[in-house]
Amino acid sequence: MRLGINQPNFLPYLGYIALVKHVDQFILFDTAQFERHGWMERNRVLKQADGGWQYVSVPLEKHSQKTAIRDIRINNSTDWRKRILKQLQLYAKAPYYRDVIGLMQRILCSDYGKLVDLDRVCLEEICTYLGIDTPITVFSEMGLEIEEVKEPDEWALNICKAIPDAGEYWNLPKGRTFFDTKKYEQNGIDLQFMDIEITDYQQLRNDFEGRLSIVDVMMFNDVNEVNRMLDNYKLFGGGIGGTGIRKIKKLIG
Repeated sequence: MRLGINQPNFLPYLGYIALVKHVDQFILFDTAQFERHGWMERNRVLKQADGGWQYVSVPLEKHSQKTAIRDIRINNSTDWRKRILKQLQLYAKAPYYRDVIGLMQRILCSDYGKLVDLDRVCLEEICTYLGIDTPITVFSEMGLEIEEVKEPDEWALNICKAIPDAGEYWNLPKGRTFFDTKKYEQNGIDLQFMDIEITDYQQLRNDFEGRLSIVDVMMFNDVNEVNRMLDNYKLFGGGIGGTGIRKIKKLIG
């Protein structure tokens, strides 16, 4: 079984969604310390006037530096939902605006207390829209007993060891400098890194702005085309102490 584990992201980019699609189970890792100015409460969309991009973000209640992701709460004293929907109006001329803005309205019509709950619903609804049926679970809700973690890269390893049939662990490419491949090999876990190839698509402007939220991709491409993008990736083995590229897999169409 292929297992994917990542911290919750708000309206993630294409590569994050590709990872979810191509594993057999995806776990939102929410017990780590929350990191400010990351992707858990914000992402990037197009900017209206002079090109470039802007953040769509969720306001958070004040919290201590060591607060775990699962305990981060949304500041609902402001109408942040309305603000995000207004920001997305700049896509009004995009070919799939009506479908995607309807999706966003469904997501944002509910009340959310915790950030992880919002991120989970966003991910589940996006996957449903794209026809992705990978089971998505939240680590703190699984009641999973794992071995003691001595190094940061052992969280994923020990989670894999605690789940029957989890013989492969897939991650995004930035993790290649973080994970010790030998640990995984010694425990019979095949460690792989997925690197999606993001190609330009028409954004109704001259200069293409890449690596934006999946919302941008869905605004300009139908479901079939988005899935073709999600299937266009390379798969690398190896990390710290590893042998580098062990195999490459590329799917197109």
